[in-house]
Amino acid sequence: MRSYLFVSIAVAALCLTAGVRTAAAFNYADALDKAILFFEAQRSGKLPPAQRVAWRANSALSDGSASNVDLAGGYYDAGDNVKFGLPMAFTVTMLSWSVLEFGADADPAVRWGADYLLKAATATPGALWVQVADPNQDHKCWERPEDMDTPRTAYKVTPQSPGSDVAGETAAALAAASLVFRARDPAYSSRLLAAARKVFDFADRYRGSYSDSLSSVVSPFYTSYSGYHDELLWAAAWLHLASSPSPSSNGVYMSYIRSNGGNLGAEQDDYTISWDDKRVATKVLLSKVFLQNRVDGLSVYKSHADRYICSLVPGASGFQSQYTPGGLLFKEGDSNMQYVTSTAFLLLAYAKDLGAAGGAVSCGGSTAVAPSALVSLAKRQVDYILGANPAGMSYMVGFGARYPRRVHHRGASMPSVRDHPARIGCDEGFQYLHSSDPDRNVLVGAVVGGPDQRDAYTDSRDNYAQAEPSTYTNAPLVGALAFFAGARANK
Repeated sequence: MRSYLFVSIAVAALCLTAGVRTAAAFNYADALDKAILFFEAQRSGKLPPAQRVAWRANSALSDGSASNVDLAGGYYDAGDNVKFGLPMAFTVTMLSWSVLEFGADADPAVRWGADYLLKAATATPGALWVQVADPNQDHKCWERPEDMDTPRTAYKVTPQSPGSDVAGETAAALAAASLVFRARDPAYSSRLLAAARKVFDFADRYRGSYSDSLSSVVSPFYTSYSGYHDELLWAAAWLHLASSPSPSSNGVYMSYIRSNGGNLGAEQDDYTISWDDKRVATKVLLSKVFLQNRVDGLSVYKSHADRYICSLVPGASGFQSQYTPGGLLFKEGDSNMQYVTSTAFLLLAYAKDLGAAGGAVSCGGSTAVAPSALVSLAKRQVDYILGANPAGMSYMVGFGARYPRRVHHRGASMPSVRDHPARIGCDEGFQYLHSSDPDRNVLVGAVVGGPDQRDAYTDSRDNYAQAEPSTYTNAPLVGALAFFAGARANK
């Protein structure tokens, strides 16, 4: 008989860390609504009549025009005014997974991103547009998106200058989004899936990293450190789910996974999920297929997903993660919350699949971790974000009584166009960056980079490592909050 006791005690101990408020009852539904609202503040292009973030206005309407393509729309990734294709595509993938797995009501946010990716994938035959604006130029100014006059150069990957990483993630995003709209809008879903297949073929046929092809405008901002193998396998997994009549069927993408998985990282252990590295996310996703259907050849993904989970659970064999004294998973100092939200999502997705299959996480020997322990650990991370931490502070802007007031975000820090119609120039805007005044506009729902390894946080706009939000931090949190708010998949 396997023992579940000691890991449960260890997780409980993590949740009872001294000085942490653990008895709080959070309104997860309210936090979920706010987390989704944040994406409206990040919109680029012509805003729709139903836009709820009223301090934003139309911006970057002519993106792509210098290259004779329409690239208006999409999302600004974080606090600047650049549209980076790799993190944007990951955002759409994770938003879609949040809808599919946990029933999050985020269809408009998915569609806003998917519409842009569809344009980027189909505007020019044999190419994929992957970025708008040179970050080196953008970062020389502190401007509202509605005012920006820095160059809006568009960048693409081609057979001669490949980008299998960004193309693979774009294919994954389009395929995942096609599943979201399969029943709601079949025609749109079909367009997304058709584009996903073409982009994946492009990524697989013309292999190379976009960090090499576009190094001067990609690095060091969103360098693909993990390479492109992870995105190819990740995209194939999503295309299998989107293309096959049932997850257990042996279609072209399952054949691809079986034939190429070993070379693309199926048996590599990895302990981080991010916009850059999808290896462990792919293992959790394909473990779902294995657990539900016992598909031949996929047990390896369950084994390696188990190792990842064991690395997170205090007391488990294989545990190797770092937590702050207050109980927050800590990976690195710059925007640590992105790892927290993505990890919480995977814990919950895996717990759900294991629970449905009557399974557990095998951490070696006779010890196993029950799905309930994964849920408890994920809840601890989400609750920390919402205010159950040593500082008693919510790291989601606009949630709770105490939250960051000086976010590293251009639009939030400056007077809105509605309140200050006159243009605020490039250099003039820096007075708002360096000001200690609270944000002029509350960036409701944004999750900032978060505290350091000692649970310390400095609420300063200049402190971008801790104070900058991002779409790829919020996207997986949408799924986690939907889980705790009681949402159900395919509602």
